Amino acid sequence: MTEADIKTVQIKVTGKVHGVGFRWCSYEKFVELGLTGTAENAADGVEIVVTGPVDKLKEFLRWAQTGPKGAKVAKMDYATVTNPVIES
Repeated sequence: MTEADIKTVQIKVTGKVHGVGFRWCSYEKFVELGLTGTAENAADGVEIVVTGPVDKLKEFLRWAQTGPKGAKVAKMDYATVTNPVIES
């Protein structure tokens, strides 16, 4: 796998995503897929940043379109982050 095969994606999910475990389930899902990242509640939704192989990122994005049971995703926006900041 080359560096070109690894990407970072920033995702914003809005709708009924609070109170249904969306943030926690997002974390569990990206760990299950071998991705790394963060998932945080925002006032109007959930913000997720994940890094990993493109095929696994696509799988995560498909999951995030519906999320966990009880969620109702109204909108999902995402963008590839070209120069991610890596904190140590």
